[in-house]
Amino acid sequence: MSGTNPTPGGFGPPSQPPQQPAPGYGYPQSGAPSYGYPAAPGQPGTPPAPYPQPGGYGMPAQPSNGMGTAGLVLGIIGVVCSLTFFLWFFGVILGILGIIFGAVGRGKANRGEATNKGAATAGLVCGIVATVILPLLGLLLFASLMGAAS
Repeated sequence: MSGTNPTPGGFGPPSQPPQQPAPGYGYPQSGAPSYGYPAAPGQPGTPPAPYPQPGGYGMPAQPSNGMGTAGLVLGIIGVVCSLTFFLWFFGVILGILGIIFGAVGRGKANRGEATNKGAATAGLVCGIVATVILPLLGLLLFASLMGAAS
């Protein structure tokens, strides 16, 4: 191909005159070469900012769901341990911890600091079951077996 523009009746793109940049576009030149970068604020020849620059928006705080999750895990393990004959003591201790962590996690969820209110409530309930109901049922079962044996 040749580098010449075709005639108006020929093929190819129509010839256009070269474009010149519009006057007043970009930053004003202060005499020193800027190499494409604007001059630092406060130097002569730099226009003032038309409005104050807004501060950056921070990331929203992440929810702290650890307490509710810990309450749920401890409550479930406490229920499982309370169901066994040899580990009921650990089940009671883990149930108490499940109640504490579940209550703290539920309080955080009510304040809006956490998003797992359901898990915290389930941990609280499992902790109560592991601490109160299962040992009470075990005690009643033991007492009924002793009453039937005599």
